[in-house]
Amino acid sequence: MRVSSPEAVRPSFWAVPEPDRPPLWATPHADAADRAACRNAIRAGSRSFFAASALLPAQVRRPAYGLYAFCRLSDDAVDCVAPGARAAAVTRLSARLSRAYDGRPADAPADRALADLVVAHAIPQALPLALIEGLAWDGEGRRYATLSDLTAYAARVAASVGAMMTLIMGSRDPGVLARACDLGIAMQFTNIARDVGEDARAGRLYLPVDWLKEAGIDPDAFLADPRPSPALAGVVARLLAAADLLYLRSEAGLSGLPHTCRPAIRAARLIYAEIGRELERQGLDPVGSRARVGGRRKAALLARALIPSFADGADRAAPPLPEVAFLVEAVATQPVATGPAWWDMPGQIARVLDLVEALRERETFSSPAFAPEGASHAAS
Repeated sequence: MRVSSPEAVRPSFWAVPEPDRPPLWATPHADAADRAACRNAIRAGSRSFFAASALLPAQVRRPAYGLYAFCRLSDDAVDCVAPGARAAAVTRLSARLSRAYDGRPADAPADRALADLVVAHAIPQALPLALIEGLAWDGEGRRYATLSDLTAYAARVAASVGAMMTLIMGSRDPGVLARACDLGIAMQFTNIARDVGEDARAGRLYLPVDWLKEAGIDPDAFLADPRPSPALAGVVARLLAAADLLYLRSEAGLSGLPHTCRPAIRAARLIYAEIGRELERQGLDPVGSRARVGGRRKAALLARALIPSFADGADRAAPPLPEVAFLVEAVATQPVATGPAWWDMPGQIARVLDLVEALRERETFSSPAFAPEGASHAAS
């Protein structure tokens, strides 16, 4: 799964010491320290997403950090073990997910944050399970024969996250979810195009095998000796074109999101699409170099994201891609609980504490000490 840069620092909170910390009545599992750890995880692991997330309102930004932290934890749990141990790692990860959904999260910040947000936003367990299934495919070293096969993989490791983010932002509209899945897949295609060389040197190949063969590239020979070529550039261009179509399709979903959330999602789309443009400027060579969006360009895109979009919302009703339909259906069948009743004192106290924390974070992000990533930082 392409969610972190190779130079990213892996925070120490991935460890799960025993015994597990018991939950505290009906109050949230995650505390301020847990939320800070999740925020640090995204800042270290994805500068692009961290920059875009600064535009989110605090009540959305905090659970988004928790979601991303669990995604990073999941990726690391499978990716950072020996190949022969990955199946067991996936099994352990699935067990941790079940514990979070049972309200008994493992003693780690990301697990506690996940346990809170899946309840608060009625996230079906099928969505994070899809993510874990995609990571299991990574652990198997699976290749993808066609673009549809690759889309099915991207649906699990990226569209599932887009769907969960949409629920965190407060929308359960099937059309909005479908467009969020389009955006997640587009981002995944961009990451795959950018990281062809890095993945090949690690023994991984995500480009559609039939495209490679049509271009005269033998997949095994390329993995044994990855080199740039006009044929490879053509395959990368095809994948970027597929991503661009999905970026365009995803725009219709913005009108179904709260106004306060639209700039951040627009920023994420612009920044990731720019990775593809940078790759084109480098001659579509993902082997000799890694396309990066510089800090100044990223800042300009963030500013552009603040301008309201007039994308036509009519296309929002277009059906989801066949490969992501199961994600949209899972949300449609998930019952949604109402907020705590007036007599539910623990629930009411939790809501007050949540409001206080949101106000505190708003002060933090508006203070002079907070600034976007520097000009030398690259997109991830």
